[in-house]
Amino acid sequence: MSDQVNAAAVTSGTAAGRHKLKLAWALALTATFMAIEVIGGLWTGSLALLADAAHMLTDAGGLALALIAIRFSERPATPQKTYGYVRMEVLSALTNAVVLLLLTIYIFYEAYQRFLSPPEILGGPMFAVAIVGLAVNLISMRLLSAGSSESLNVKGAYFEVLGDMLGSLGVIVAAGVVMLTGSTLADPIIGAGIGLFIVPRTWILLKQAINILMEGTPPEVNVALLEQKLRTVRGVMAVQDLHVWTITSGIDAMSCHLVVAEMSEARSTLVAARELMKSNFGLSHTTIQIDDDSLHAIEGDRKL
Repeated sequence: MSDQVNAAAVTSGTAAGRHKLKLAWALALTATFMAIEVIGGLWTGSLALLADAAHMLTDAGGLALALIAIRFSERPATPQKTYGYVRMEVLSALTNAVVLLLLTIYIFYEAYQRFLSPPEILGGPMFAVAIVGLAVNLISMRLLSAGSSESLNVKGAYFEVLGDMLGSLGVIVAAGVVMLTGSTLADPIIGAGIGLFIVPRTWILLKQAINILMEGTPPEVNVALLEQKLRTVRGVMAVQDLHVWTITSGIDAMSCHLVVAEMSEARSTLVAARELMKSNFGLSHTTIQIDDDSLHAIEGDRKL
């Protein structure tokens, strides 16, 4: 006897899907200001602005990738893909994390090059464009903040916008230093600081995405406690083949075999186990098989 995961329920909506309109607005804002930064960089000859425009291009790509992933995740399940395409969100988050790490390496390299040979910077125009960029990034972060706690896909996009917001702050500070002192060394120093800020957050995102793809246990679920609770269900003699994993952000699943002494009470045992998983661990997508203890004893005798 088993309680199978309802595939239709899984594909009815993901955490990221609930925030796709906000992602679309963030993409529109980012792409628009990226064009403004390119124009401003070419007009003023500012390498800092052009570098930040390249950063925003990466952000726009990440946001577009997130929206594409949501589009795929909304496709219905098929006999070949019984969970549909909901894991596209996790693949998108993984891609975003890798891109962010590569971008951080580029930031360190660029900071080193500028420290050795500081470029000429026009502080005034750079300052004005960076102020607008900061406002755009703050609006985008506001749009994505709620979804970043629910979906790895949205979290990846949020971190990219956060990184660009820090880039805008760095450009503002660097432009201020240039206007006040004439020194351009603030630019590579701030650039390296931005890179150091991005690394730990990106690493966390990368680990979370890999843990889901490896079907690791969700960090909020204590498997030992879960097994202990299952053993307290009336009639349960043993818990076997226990697995807990994440399908995509906000959708965890569990499967196990419960060995019972009396198969006549299998239905009530199954109902109690399901309710326990939902109320104590928030697990509503469960596959629980009830096994007869006497059959296990026979199998044990055969092995001997």
